[in-house]
Amino acid sequence: MLTLTDNAAKVIRDLNAQSDEATEKGIRISSQDEDAGSLLLSVADGPESTDKVIESEGAKVYLDPVAATVLEDKALDANIDDQGGISFHVEDQPI
Repeated sequence: MLTLTDNAAKVIRDLNAQSDEATEKGIRISSQDEDAGSLLLSVADGPESTDKVIESEGAKVYLDPVAATVLEDKALDANIDDQGGISFHVEDQPI
């Protein structure tokens, strides 16, 4: 199952805190045209009906079925640069 680093959980929580809307808000990782080699990350108001939901430290990530399979043994990390730009990256889970 995809895991979130502490950094990723904090960035996702911070993104959600900027919105006055639903508490189900999170990020969604989905495949493009069922292509496992091309994943898209977006902010989502909630999960789609077929999404797998990952929750860690109050941060929610929604994975479509293809993304859930591709990312099963991975960890999601995030960084914020000096200008406030956010970057997410996938890495192998620590052993």
